[in-house]
Parts: sequence; C-alpha cells; structure tokens
Amino acid sequence: MALPVAFFAFFFAYPVAAIVGRGLRTAAGAWQLGRLAQVLSDPATLHVLWFTVWQAAASTACTLALALPCAYVFARFDFPGKQVLRAVVTVPFVLPTVVVGSAFLALLGRGGLLDEWVGLRLDTSVWAILLAHVFINYAVVVRTVGGLWSQLDPRQEEAARMLGASRFAAWRRVTLPALAPSVGAAALIVFLFTFTSFGVIQVLGGPRFATLEVEIYRQTAALLDLPTAAVLTLIQFAAVTALLAVHARTMRKRQSALSMVPAAESARPPRGRAQWALLASVLAVTGTLILVPLAVLTARSFDGPGGYGLANYRALGAVSGTATFTVPPVDAIGNSLAYAGVATLLALAIGVLAAAALTARTGNDGGSSGAVDRLVRGFDSMLMLPLGTSAVTVGFGFLVALDEPPLDLRSSWMIVPIAQALVGVPFVIRTMLPVLRAIDARLREAAAVLGASPLRAWREVDLPMVSRALLVAAGFAFAVSLGEFGATVFIARPDAPTLPVAVARFLGRAGEVNYGQAMAMSTVLMFVCAATLLALERIRTHPSGEF
Repeated sequence: MALPVAFFAFFFAYPVAAIVGRGLRTAAGAWQLGRLAQVLSDPATLHVLWFTVWQAAASTACTLALALPCAYVFARFDFPGKQVLRAVVTVPFVLPTVVVGSAFLALLGRGGLLDEWVGLRLDTSVWAILLAHVFINYAVVVRTVGGLWSQLDPRQEEAARMLGASRFAAWRRVTLPALAPSVGAAALIVFLFTFTSFGVIQVLGGPRFATLEVEIYRQTAALLDLPTAAVLTLIQFAAVTALLAVHARTMRKRQSALSMVPAAESARPPRGRAQWALLASVLAVTGTLILVPLAVLTARSFDGPGGYGLANYRALGAVSGTATFTVPPVDAIGNSLAYAGVATLLALAIGVLAAAALTARTGNDGGSSGAVDRLVRGFDSMLMLPLGTSAVTVGFGFLVALDEPPLDLRSSWMIVPIAQALVGVPFVIRTMLPVLRAIDARLREAAAVLGASPLRAWREVDLPMVSRALLVAAGFAFAVSLGEFGATVFIARPDAPTLPVAVARFLGRAGEVNYGQAMAMSTVLMFVCAATLLALERIRTHPSGEF
C-alpha cells in the first residue's frame, strides 16, 4: 500500500494542495480565507454551480433512460455481432472530449449534417451538451448494469412467475432490487463525469455555458485569478468527495449476496415478435446515437478543400510555419502512443499494487471490520479521486508544485505520462479487484505448505488467473491515457503535442483546412481507441467489473 499512497501523495495531493494554497495565500504568506465567502456569494459563481448540477442531473437521467434498455438487451439476448457492438458502444467513453465535441460539431454545428439537410443547428445549445454527454456515458450504464444483469440467475424471476406473479411484478420484486445498487452506482459515475465536464462544454457550449471545471480553467488560464480558481476547486473537490462516498456505499450494497450464473447461461436468442422488436429498437437507438456521430466525423475527415480525398491526412505531415505547431502535426500520433505506453506501465504498477492491498485487507470475501475497514474504504475512495478532481487544477498544479529539486519535472517528458497515469490507475483497480477477490486464498496456502515462496506462489497461482485481466486493465489504461486532455493541455511541450492537444489547437484556429485536419486527427484517434477496445473484448473474462 505504501507505493500507491506515496504516488498519489506526490503527484496528486501535493500539486492540488499547492495550487489551492497559492490561490488562497497572499504574497506574504497570510491566508485570505475571506475570499471563500466572497466567491461563494458571487451571483456568477452560483449561476455556474447551478448549471453544473442541473446539466449533470439532466445528462444522468437521459443516459439512464436510453442506456438501460441496451443493458438489458446485452445481458439477456444473444445475437450476431454482439461482441463487436459492445466494443463500439465503449469507444465514445475513451475518446477525448474534444474529439467528441468535434464529432457533434460535424453533426450539429454550422455546416454540419443537420444544418445541410434541414437547416437545424444545435451547437452552443444545451441540447448538444446533453446529447454529447449521453454519447460519452452510454457505455458506463451498459457495462456496469449490463455486466451484473447478465449474471443474475433468471430462474429466480421464472420461479416468481410460476407462483402467480405477472411478468412486471416478478421483475419489480426480484430483479429490480438486485439491480438497484448497480443502477445507483452507474448513475453516480455518470453524474460525476458530467459534473466535471470540460472539453464538451468548451467545444459545444460556447460562452453562454460553463461548468465548474470550465470556470476553473477560465479563471486560471485566461484571467489569472488564482484565488477564485482555488475556491472553485475546493467546491468541486468537496462535491466529488461526497459523490465518491455515496458511490462507495452503493458499491458495498451491490456486493451483497446474489444468486449468480455465468453470463453465457443467461443469454438466449430473441424469441417472439416482442423480443425481436425490442432488439431492433435498441439497435436503432444505439446506431443513431453512437454510430452516426462517429460516421459523420470520419466522413468530414475526408472532406478537403478540393472535395473528398486524403488532403486533410496529407496535410498532417507538413509544418504549418506558425507558432501553433513547430513540428509536423502527425508527430502527435507518435507522441501520444509513447506517452500512453509509459502511462500504462505506471498505471499498471500502481493500480495492481493498490488492488492487491485492497484485496489483502478485505480478504477474498470482501469483508473486514472496524478501523481496518474504514482505512480500506478511505484508501479505495482516495484512489478514485483523480477521476472527479479538476484535471485543469492537476495540470496547473504540476507546473506550480513540481518546479524545484528533488521534483523538478517542468522540462521532463515524464510529467505527461505521470499525469495520464493518475487517470488510468482507477480503471486498473476496478478491473483487477473482482478478479483478485475471486481467487481462492486456499490455493496460495496450499502452495506455501508445499514449500513455495510467496513470489513463486504468486507466479504459479495468481498470475495465470489474472493475466487476461491484466491485459484488459492495460488496454483501458492505454485508451484513457491516449485521450487525456484536461491536464495534458497544460503540461505538454509545444514541440511534443499529443493527439487531443493537437485537435484542440486545430479547432481553435479559423479556416477550413484546420477544421479538416482536426477531423482527420480525431478520426485517427477514434480508430486507435476502437482497435484497442475490440482487442479487449476478445480477451475480456470477468463481465462484472465496474468498467
């Protein structure tokens, strides 16, 4: 547990505390706590806070309404192409939010598909924001709820129907109580991600809309008002901590005893008109919501100044001659792959150690008591904090805090993968925990009795069982590292931009050529993420993980 705690203390808690302290202290070192009340009573702050909560609640409700039928279909129906579609549904979740914004601009913005066909524009409206949030978080509900749903024993519901309950009554009294904690956990995760939304609001919201995260960025990077940014960071940190505490409580309820079966035994081919109609309607909604934006993005990437072709892709290999790119933009692909590879190794090392510590402290049955239980829960929640904390604050905190020996990383290339690993670690932990907890401790004890050292017992017993889960965790960490934007935009060097940073720079410049190159780079990133996820689906073995 010591190494994960030290990693988070140095590279998460310290930079965040440094940027908050820098904002709330005067040049003489005195605290200016009066700034707290001043910012909190500002009508502009209250407006931002209200919009942040409102759009997160609306996005969560819309996501649940559209994704729960899909979770049921994936859990209970067996149909051709299910594995591929499951991977495709997950692609938006790991795409950088600036790429999602690009896709919806191509669909809903000026000159977009809807604008050309029916004269309808939704960019700079709240509808575009809600649709983009549903697009991103659809997979959270499908994977979190669907994973558990696919393992619930359907014979329990069948037994209730044999005792006279209607189909709806059997579902409401048997299945719904078992699923409720999982649905609650998925809703909290979606609310958390949309509460801290940044890239989507920046690209699609325009100047009218701002979440706390966007306002923190504006106060930090545009207005240089660090005191206000520090107060807003504290507000967001408090909200995220409360959400994670509720999420941890919900997950403990989810771990209550349930009658489970292998997922393959609960899925059947659709039977009857009603089931085929349900499958068709879900596939239609999923296709419209997920595939259309991705298809439009791909089509726009081939739409150059001289018509459809590879002009936008060829332009990525040339230096623009401006200060925006001092190297060919195509170099961003190599930079992203290299950074994401190192970040994946870091996330795996820290995440596996943390998951092993959580498993050892709670035992394979997930149970512990008293002070140890509270310590483990606190450690578990702490590891999730980077998912909800302002990435803008973390990135700027890196520049402020890690600028003198022994941690002077401002000019080091390692600063980018370290920041990306902070986001990847929670995914590694959530992927590894169910598998580690499923290993029977008696196997290790038997190996020890036979004379095996702890290292050899781990190599001979644990490693063969967790090797596929390790690959899945590595794939998720790689994908989310590839798409990290909020922190990287602060710390990436001008001569070594990543793909999301390059896309944002292109979108920030006027001109059809720049827009086309942004679409081309977004498409490249989308296909890299899709290929990674398709590979993960082929090796995925434990469907009850949280992601």
